[in-house]
Amino acid sequence: MEIRRNRVVALEYTLKDDTGSVIDRSGKEPLYYLHGHANIVPGLEEALEGKSAGETLSVSIPPEKGYGSRDPKLISKIPISRLPPGTTPMKGQRYSLQMGNQTRNVVVTKVLLNDVEIDANHQLADKTLHFDLRVRQVREATRSEIEHRHAHPPHGHH
Repeated sequence: MEIRRNRVVALEYTLKDDTGSVIDRSGKEPLYYLHGHANIVPGLEEALEGKSAGETLSVSIPPEKGYGSRDPKLISKIPISRLPPGTTPMKGQRYSLQMGNQTRNVVVTKVLLNDVEIDANHQLADKTLHFDLRVRQVREATRSEIEHRHAHPPHGHH
């Protein structure tokens, strides 16, 4: 069965940076995703379109089809009081913060006297993503998966 919209795909993957260092990899269980619903980066979804179970491929995804370019507007200063209560901010710490009408993952880039500088860019922004992939399984999505817009792996809903 070929990968196309509304099919659930199980992938084994290794993600590397330009130097060949491993950034991430699937664990004992493959990654399950619903194809055609923006559950993975666009360039990876494009590369997998039409592939079948058992196929392997290596693909490099440029930033514009991965996590995008760094946006300087996503770097800002906020009062330390906006961080979760009881935390002592340090450079490199990650937080999930409400910013406008959405929650964003941010990293502290500077600690000042009463403020912190935070960066809400994805940590892989501006990076070319190098994937080694093996398609383990392709199946039709259930109506529930299509309604929820994500795959339900075999061992649980989420």
